[in-house]
Amino acid sequence: MKNSKFAKVLAVSVGTAIAGLGSASLAKAETPSWCGPKKASLALLDGYGGNSWRQVTTASGKQVVDLCPSITKYEYADGQGDTQKSISDIKGMAAKGIDALVVFGDAGPAVLPAITSVHKAGKIIVPYRVAVGGKEGTNYAKFIGSSFENDGVTWGNWIKSILPKGGNLLFLSGPAGNSQGLDELKGLKSVLGAEYVFVNPQPFDVTNWDPALTQKVLTAEIAKNPKIDVIISDFGPSLVGALPAFTKQGKSIPALATSDGNSLGCFWQENHASNPDFKLFTVATGNDNVRLAVQWAVALATGGEKPKDEIFKASAFEDSVSGKPNAVQCRKDLPGAIYMSSALSPEDQAKAVSH
Repeated sequence: MKNSKFAKVLAVSVGTAIAGLGSASLAKAETPSWCGPKKASLALLDGYGGNSWRQVTTASGKQVVDLCPSITKYEYADGQGDTQKSISDIKGMAAKGIDALVVFGDAGPAVLPAITSVHKAGKIIVPYRVAVGGKEGTNYAKFIGSSFENDGVTWGNWIKSILPKGGNLLFLSGPAGNSQGLDELKGLKSVLGAEYVFVNPQPFDVTNWDPALTQKVLTAEIAKNPKIDVIISDFGPSLVGALPAFTKQGKSIPALATSDGNSLGCFWQENHASNPDFKLFTVATGNDNVRLAVQWAVALATGGEKPKDEIFKASAFEDSVSGKPNAVQCRKDLPGAIYMSSALSPEDQAKAVSH
């Protein structure tokens, strides 16, 4: 933060001025309810930390940890996409005496035995976002998932608002069979009737969330389908390199229901005027899922108040049609690989992704 030094000086001055007027109660009031009095250490463990989304997520988790003075030690480990390293990281942090572990288990059930062993050793372990199997209380303290089905419902309702009579939809997701895409499709189909036709192979076009593969898949779909009214994608920034394929074939970029990203917002601002069908609607991309997971881990480790929420729900973020809750966002002065929906400030995100 630009004014952090000033804020610290001000805090000291105010604290000194009211020292005789209950400064202890003021400090207590400033401590979040989920931060209890018991001292503890915490580690954040990624299965794969090597992209901007993870870097922003990691910085967001650290920001939450910093709000609790009872956390006396913080560590981070990146599994680097290697399942064996991820397992070793989980076991190693527990062996070092870390009290609470928050785990992004990219490898899914493959890391469950390690998580279970740490739980049975009496540590607080909270996997989040990616399902690892097992049961709460038996294999880990708490699982903090994300409601991807809710994203599908949110997208579906917007699609109905711009295409009330139906239309052709193209749904892109990540690896084949990934649970995120399947849950999103379930949400979409819960609000969209038969007049909305999915032109992609069922259940979705596989892109692995990779920009190069996304471009290849989208180019093939444009050639196959003369009419695509809406593209649905669960990682918006991966589309940026692929969308010009429409204009190369003399077509307007269609409406897009997806997740946010600075690169995507700037792309829309630069291209919507020359693409009359290019409406954009996004949900928050979900970096803040980690905040809820960290709050739970801290609460359980320090004796704090448990958060009310047990699952992260991404809210609607941008709508180029209504401008609510936000118009399309773009910060050209900052990296494309940041996410304006994140609670972490854009400037702090830029620092996180520039390492």
